[in-house]
Amino acid sequence: MKNHKKIRVGITHGDINGIGYEVIMKMAADGRLCDLCTPVFYGSAKVAGYYRKALDMQALPFHQIKHVGQAKDGMFNVINVIEEELKVEPGHASKVAGEAAFAALEAATFDLREGDIDALVTAPINKHSIQSHTFTFPGHTEYLEASLGNGSNALMVLCNQRMRVALATSHLPIAKVSEALTKELIVERIETFDRSLRRDFGVQNPRIAVLALNPHAGEQGMLGREEEEVIIPAINEAYDKKILCFGPYAADGFFGSGNFDRFDGILAMYHDQGLAPFKTLAMETGVNFTAGLPFVRTSPDHGTGYDIAGKGLADESSMREAVYTAIDVFNNRIAYDEARRNPLRKQYFDKGNDNIVLDLTKDDDDDIPVSVE
Repeated sequence: MKNHKKIRVGITHGDINGIGYEVIMKMAADGRLCDLCTPVFYGSAKVAGYYRKALDMQALPFHQIKHVGQAKDGMFNVINVIEEELKVEPGHASKVAGEAAFAALEAATFDLREGDIDALVTAPINKHSIQSHTFTFPGHTEYLEASLGNGSNALMVLCNQRMRVALATSHLPIAKVSEALTKELIVERIETFDRSLRRDFGVQNPRIAVLALNPHAGEQGMLGREEEEVIIPAINEAYDKKILCFGPYAADGFFGSGNFDRFDGILAMYHDQGLAPFKTLAMETGVNFTAGLPFVRTSPDHGTGYDIAGKGLADESSMREAVYTAIDVFNNRIAYDEARRNPLRKQYFDKGNDNIVLDLTKDDDDDIPVSVE
């Protein structure tokens, strides 16, 4: 990471025909954002000007720059990822909008990989419009896993102050969910979630609830065998690895009874199983966080909002929370890694001498064991 004064948060404009510009500009109008970080917006000043006029907003203190090295603290910095005039059609999907969305994502991902920005916040895209020979992914999560993962697997986590919901499978047709669920996959998801809760969210001993796939958790095989054959063995294996995971819980009763308040994280088996109740309960505070990667990425938990695009009705709360969460996760990782940079040597009791022996055999400077009376 390059040296700079404040945390630099890159923000991509997403689909230019959706509500991305509106929520970003409303957020930028709140001067408090620049007190917390240095925003770097990957988009188009011309498109921003279009929406400013359409929404009758006051002029914003944008600072146009050519590359992230010119970003200034205390200002909302803008990098034009596309210089030519773009046709803006609020509420309509278009190939032009898809190309512009990818241009911003590609530029911000490059700067994130180079360490020129510290975290990435992405505005919503249209997953169909953005498809091309260079973007063949179901969504942001899969693209970032391929671009930034370095072999790590990404985990989609929806979070707010009340709950954190991770997905065993994410952007997958419902007909393919069952065959995709294996014991190995679920164990890997639980392990990744456990690490993220500790390092990204500062939970020391996280408790993870694992949801069932079938109604009533399969009713001991009467309504499906996945619980008995896949999910329960995965929970047992993860628990044997000292991870506090429990279940499987039937999803309807789990959320309906408020049982989710007892856990630090919830692992859902498929997209809508986790996101439908989360978005119902999270209201405007939900954030999509990509766990498991070496880099920090968040986004608001809503889509392009074509039905209200350009009408001044979009709520910027989720976008603001996405920036706040990115800053918090970035700082949490620094604190977590600092605390574990020079761990204490292993200590154990020597039964024969009634003292504590410090194992210093791996110390480069002194490999002689020391006894402490």
